[in-house]
Amino acid sequence: MTHQNVVVGVDGSLIAVRALDRAAEEAERRAAGLHIVYAVPDSDEAGPVLASAATRIRARCPGLPVVISAVEGGAVDMLTRESEGAVLTVVGTRGLGGVAGLLAGSVSVRLAARVRGPLLVVRHDDPLHRSAPGAEREQDRNGRPVLLGLEGETDADAAAYAFEEAERRDVPLRVLHAVAHRHTTPEVPSLLPATSPGQRRQTQDDRAEEAMPRFGLALLREEHPDVCVDARTVRVSPAHALLEATREAAVVVIGAHRNTGALGRRLGPVAHTLLHRSHCPVVLVPTSG
Repeated sequence: MTHQNVVVGVDGSLIAVRALDRAAEEAERRAAGLHIVYAVPDSDEAGPVLASAATRIRARCPGLPVVISAVEGGAVDMLTRESEGAVLTVVGTRGLGGVAGLLAGSVSVRLAARVRGPLLVVRHDDPLHRSAPGAEREQDRNGRPVLLGLEGETDADAAAYAFEEAERRDVPLRVLHAVAHRHTTPEVPSLLPATSPGQRRQTQDDRAEEAMPRFGLALLREEHPDVCVDARTVRVSPAHALLEATREAAVVVIGAHRNTGALGRRLGPVAHTLLHRSHCPVVLVPTSG
């Protein structure tokens, strides 16, 4: 009997049902159980929603261990607590895009800034919901890669998760290390190509940045020799590069970079962009630094 659980938050809404379906697929993939939780002011109100969720999953995924819980309190606090010890926490977000998107999915955004383990955020248009059970595995067979966005050495846990995810799905791993364009002070051109001090520094910096993903991923390649890896450095906005790449990905994995300020812990711009506009589900993994 499994002692691992995937946790999913439900509330009876359509997007919560889509998150529920995705969570069940993830639990089956990991040979884990599914823990369905509902945060309500009064636990007596949760019965119908939880019963419906459990019935749905038992019909779609026979044999999957399912536990249901009603927890009094706020959804963010409840899921933050439940995420500790879970192999994965799953929630849904409306993800409308544009200005409206910035106002949507507040639970997923606040949770992403606090969660203690990997968090999978499912968008309102998740294709799994429109398909039969096991549809995501069919997508895996069609070869959509896992996408990993790297910002630096603190993303080590996100990189490890992405390799494991690609291995679980038996699909390639695409790594994007996006480097913002640096401003350089103009200098008098050298008569010989790439020989001025500024040009030499630029060339050295470029080589170091391009080598970073390969150097940082070398050990993970050895640990997961069956995962086909395509690592690239791109000189554009990290958020823009990853957003475009999500069009062809099964899931995107990024580190949850959090900044602490007067309003508490907040996510960085890349995570905000993907949570609201990604074309595929987003996994946020707490960073090591």
